Amino acid sequence: MRRTRAAALAVLVLAACADDGSPDRAGSAVIATTTIASMAQASPVTAADGSPVTSSLPTVSAPPESVSTVVEYPPIGDPRVAAVEVARFDQPVDLVARPADDALYVVEKVGRVVRFDGTDAIDVADVSDRISSGGEQGLLGLEFSPQGDFAYLDYTDRDGATVVAEYPIAPDGAIDVGAERVLLTVPQPYANHNGGDLATGPDGMLYIALGDGGSANDPQRRAGDPRSLLGSLLRIDPTPSATAPYTIPPDNPFADGSFEGVEGAPEIWAWGLRNPWKIAFDPVTDDLWVADVGQNRIEEVNLVSVTDGMPAGRGVNFGWSAFEGTDRFNADVDADSWAPSLTYLHGDDGCSISGGVPYRGTAIPELEPAYVYSDYCSGKVWALDLAGGRNLSLLDGFHSVSAVRAGPDGELYVLELTGKLYRLVAG
Repeated sequence: MRRTRAAALAVLVLAACADDGSPDRAGSAVIATTTIASMAQASPVTAADGSPVTSSLPTVSAPPESVSTVVEYPPIGDPRVAAVEVARFDQPVDLVARPADDALYVVEKVGRVVRFDGTDAIDVADVSDRISSGGEQGLLGLEFSPQGDFAYLDYTDRDGATVVAEYPIAPDGAIDVGAERVLLTVPQPYANHNGGDLATGPDGMLYIALGDGGSANDPQRRAGDPRSLLGSLLRIDPTPSATAPYTIPPDNPFADGSFEGVEGAPEIWAWGLRNPWKIAFDPVTDDLWVADVGQNRIEEVNLVSVTDGMPAGRGVNFGWSAFEGTDRFNADVDADSWAPSLTYLHGDDGCSISGGVPYRGTAIPELEPAYVYSDYCSGKVWALDLAGGRNLSLLDGFHSVSAVRAGPDGELYVLELTGKLYRLVAG
């Protein structure tokens, strides 16, 4: 079923801040505790053509009942939240939990994976000799197989292409990079918008988030073309199939080459993405969250629920580059697409969204359920209340936030690209 784009949703009001630092693996600090509170309505702004754009408080857009089941959430409370620095790394961009392992696996953009057990930080993988680095390139993503016996890395190689590869894992958590098995290589026409996030879905499949290939404005209109792997969310079974390095799940929308009369690559699960910077599946509802970085004006968060018994997101066009957020962008791109659940304007609010996971821990009970995310430029952390549609300010004072992620116990961590790793706790 084709999805229909809903009306404009939301703009937030925040303050920007940025800083640099020299990361190491030591230290302890606390960012000031802040009481969560609803954001005030923003002042009217003006679109590029001079027309007024009215701001409003964020809400979660509910898809039509014929498309998706709407989950009824209880309202979250008004918790007090603090952030405690627990370690420092070299340009951390992701944090992943491995099944049956209490440690944190931190991805360093420079090419390493570090296993941190709360006391010791040990390098368990190093692919720095095979990556391109600088800018938006480097080691960008990590995921584990459902049994935790294989690791998957997403990095840009020496030619700038995206590589997704599989590696066996030793009992102590060491990733055998010498036994690399490349699953997928996707040439990148430009050095930016690589995406790079990986996720194992509730169905056990591997999901791969790819940006639109870079430059600006989606010049070759790749994101809106499901025949291109760029600008898409891919879904594969890493199990080899005959001579192929992976298997196409038979329920992928384009497994047979077309979906609702549209041709597409068999790996594609969803498309219409600019630079998806962190995807996440809700461990309770199996909902899919996608934070997509905007062009010049608007950042967005997308929520898609499980549909007709299928994993969330199947056949969804997220709208780029027909839309930036909820604003029409490239007029020559099909406008029939999914609506974001939250948008905000560039400016004091920030300029580059850093997703983002739904909170399902126990340390801050008033925070469940909420999608917690940040912005690289503004350094603030927010919680999108899944019940009331409120967008709530949790904390500020961070610098160059690269991700908000959940540990093995469901508790949340904030990563700064400048090096620091914080754990969110009750204030």
